[in-house]
Amino acid sequence: MTSWPMLRPAPLATALWAAAALVGATPALATDFPVTQSQRDTAQKVAQAGVPLSELAPDAPDSYTVKKGDTLWAISTLFLKSPWRWPELWGMNQDQISNPHLIYPGQHLVLVKVDGRARLELAQQVTGPDGTVKLTPRARVQQLGDDGIPAIPMNLIEPFLNEAVVLDSDSLAAAPRVAATQEGRALLSRGDLAYVRGSLPNQQGDYRVFRSAKPLRDPVTKEVLGYEAAYVGTVEFLRPGSPAAGKTLEVPATFLVKQVRQEVNTGDRLAPVPPRSFGSFVPHAPNRAFDGRVIAVYGEAVNAGKNQIVSINKGSQDGMERGHVLALWRTGQEVRDTTTPQGRPEAIRLPDEQHGKLLVFQTFRRVSYALILSVQQPASAGDRFSQP
Repeated sequence: MTSWPMLRPAPLATALWAAAALVGATPALATDFPVTQSQRDTAQKVAQAGVPLSELAPDAPDSYTVKKGDTLWAISTLFLKSPWRWPELWGMNQDQISNPHLIYPGQHLVLVKVDGRARLELAQQVTGPDGTVKLTPRARVQQLGDDGIPAIPMNLIEPFLNEAVVLDSDSLAAAPRVAATQEGRALLSRGDLAYVRGSLPNQQGDYRVFRSAKPLRDPVTKEVLGYEAAYVGTVEFLRPGSPAAGKTLEVPATFLVKQVRQEVNTGDRLAPVPPRSFGSFVPHAPNRAFDGRVIAVYGEAVNAGKNQIVSINKGSQDGMERGHVLALWRTGQEVRDTTTPQGRPEAIRLPDEQHGKLLVFQTFRRVSYALILSVQQPASAGDRFSQP
């Protein structure tokens, strides 16, 4: 009769590092997400200490098995009141492991509580006492692939990494433009040809297509912080045009429409597709105070819920960086107090209430884009945010 294997916790960082070492691998074999210096500092200090029990979520489970589709943020949310304190919970030690993103589906996590503190550890199977099933504590020898769980759901933000663009000035007005369409069509879809006039920086490859940029104004000062270009689609360069010469008319360059978010039209502007950028999206709290506002909900919506995108009025020049977790606040309503001793109602304003979390995933000079991680009420332009 086969007995059920027992589980013994093993330090998470140590076990993962050992698995990599046994196959001659390094953490770089997994997806290379940079680790910030502040995360390393935190990890170094608390690699063995963990977090105080008071920081655990009220219903934190004693154990959890990682599933496909999990994220670092979601798992940390199960265990912590403040998920951005994940380096402390996971006990990351930069001397043992240089990349914390080596958590894989199927791994069993155990919440260990010792001396008023808690940390997550990997559980490994051990030998049964009757000898019918011999299992010893060991690291599973396997190649570390690229299927480790991400920090956040990348599918939610990946389309915006190249599509959401904020320009410091309305430079699209001088960009190459779609001057004519195949057979005079009003709108172009995938597989149609577009004819483009203007100076093309690249005579090959793909270009993004944008519609007229709209100004992003600070909700408080009304100053224009940048120009948001509406993404239309992607076109591929097919052949160059030729300039006008004497009585010979100009021939525009030819492009093939590859993909569309909305149909391409004459007057749309082109910009080269930049290299894909998947920098660090590791959730962490800012190391400085922020007090800003939501500029707008991305797209045509007025209000935004969980997993939608908003623009905010702080950018890289303000110290905003990818991965920053921000608290979202609802402005307190103005109400009338009818309980005054004089019997005359008085106007008062209720305090602001925190009602959500944002994760910054793309920064520009004065504007950033953020994913709504959680929200109790729909977010809208003018909502305040701060450090959590």
